[in-house]
Amino acid sequence: MIQDNLILEHYGLNELNFETIKSYRDKFAAVKPDHPWNVLETKEFLYKIGAWGKARDTHKEGVTLAGLLMFSEERMITEILPQYFLEYRESDAQGGWNERFTSQDGTWSGNLYDFYFYVTEQVYKHQPNGEIASSLVEVVTNMLLHADYNGEGGLTFEYNQQSCVFSNPGLFRIPVDKVFITKMSNLRNPHLFKLFRLLNLCERSGSGLTALHDKWKSYGYELPTIDQDVYLKRTTLSLPMSFPEGQKESGNQTTSTLSFNNNTGNKTGDVESTGEFVEKSSSYNKIENSFNKDDSHLIEEFKGKNIGVSPVDIGDNPYNKEEWSYNKNNYSYNKKDVLISDLEDENSVLWNLAEIARRKKRLSPAKMEEVIVSLCAQQPLRLKDLAHLLDRTPDGVRNNYLSKMLRKGKLQLKYPEQPNHPKQAYLIEGYRREE
Repeated sequence: MIQDNLILEHYGLNELNFETIKSYRDKFAAVKPDHPWNVLETKEFLYKIGAWGKARDTHKEGVTLAGLLMFSEERMITEILPQYFLEYRESDAQGGWNERFTSQDGTWSGNLYDFYFYVTEQVYKHQPNGEIASSLVEVVTNMLLHADYNGEGGLTFEYNQQSCVFSNPGLFRIPVDKVFITKMSNLRNPHLFKLFRLLNLCERSGSGLTALHDKWKSYGYELPTIDQDVYLKRTTLSLPMSFPEGQKESGNQTTSTLSFNNNTGNKTGDVESTGEFVEKSSSYNKIENSFNKDDSHLIEEFKGKNIGVSPVDIGDNPYNKEEWSYNKNNYSYNKKDVLISDLEDENSVLWNLAEIARRKKRLSPAKMEEVIVSLCAQQPLRLKDLAHLLDRTPDGVRNNYLSKMLRKGKLQLKYPEQPNHPKQAYLIEGYRREE
């Protein structure tokens, strides 16, 4: 098996997605604002976190396998790991797909980091019970950290009203009959673990599945089951989201049934598709429901003190808003780009077109797409422009609207052959592309 600290000597910084790296660094700085690594150059920062390696005997260096998985793009990753594949899908009662998102669709990087935050957003958008949502996110994290990326079949997460099913290549490294009763931890990808751990997105206690089993039992749900296919070397974890036949939900128990609307044109009714976890205190960084239980000092700071990062309702949130506040102070437009002063001009066409989105935090997905199309019909707009006009986070705008609108053909890229172009912008079909 290829170890995740393997140094890929022929893979350098050019093989990485710098938008992903920037997002990671913003989140790292939000969690650890005084950490000395925040001032390091990109390569040295990646070396410190284990995403870049240096061979002391040969003096060769390059991206590590963990760094490639976390920060590169699907095309590069599959050069080293041909079987690599990520998939998230939402199924409806009729067996069709409400949503399907894969690492191969070409509208996003396809790396583990961006997949994690997209799936996390979907979980908190659809799951009204914050504690259960945190448990599901922890399972996603465990799946990403324990998968054998050399194995076949890829990682899949299927989400529906009755159950959640997680499947990945690789068998448990502890006896399967001990999985729900032990606190042993045997990491398959320790360097990937470090990359997640530095953002306080996981812990090493090994008690995750034990706690998950106990929670499901306390809710009265059918208990989780694990299926290991020794021949295919795949592990599947099924989490029923329903009660055993003949048993009803107790009066003091919060339902965990996923709230899908079968109308695929508006899956969440009047709840905005940016997701509850971005806009509200039910987000994945809601500390009382967090699975990073060992970081008690950090938890107490977020719970009871104002350390410059306030809850979503009254200020900036380190995961949701930090990147935007950074961007907002670092606009570097050329003479043909829109200026932030223009965006904020209350008499400008763009500002007026986006007013309904700023005013209504629960705008339907269909209406939000309509607003975005009207904005991009005026002129090409970059992600940060749209986020500012709509008063939404860049990650939310990209993951919940722009990616889908690109797939549907409602929008086009200004530089379609260079997805990571520094001046990338979104426009409508027929708009004249010019420098």
